[in-house]
Amino acid sequence: MIFIAVPLVFPYQEYMAQSDDVLPVYNRLPLKPKRGEGVYFFTENGQKYMDFTAGIGVLALGYSHPKLVQVMREQADQLWHVSNQFEIDGLDELAATLRSVSKFADKVFIANSGGEANELALKMMRKYQHGVGHPERHRVISFEGCFHGRTLATIF
Repeated sequence: MIFIAVPLVFPYQEYMAQSDDVLPVYNRLPLKPKRGEGVYFFTENGQKYMDFTAGIGVLALGYSHPKLVQVMREQADQLWHVSNQFEIDGLDELAATLRSVSKFADKVFIANSGGEANELALKMMRKYQHGVGHPERHRVISFEGCFHGRTLATIF
């Protein structure tokens, strides 16, 4: 049997008690994923779940794809992380590819989170409106009860 891991399918009473050590920014589900394969993760007792949370939309790459695992291992042997303040192999090529398929972008911003991407979108919107002579156009429509990030601008 395959279960679906979507927070909405769990009644509020089934959420886990919060940890004394972890800041309670999410109501944690009563699941402990131990390994993943494709779009599924498996709990410690072997239950199979189709993961619709995808790392809360940050890392929707599935689990344990052999080519991705190989590329990540190769990269980890070279550099684990480097600031984008440096020249990074492949970054310009990636940006050019993204620009060419977007059909609208003049530049590409590589962000490390959706909150950072949304923060930039808000800043760029304000900069654009100011540049075209409409600094009063600074309001943004967003959905109440949705997650837009944890930066100061995205939580309001």
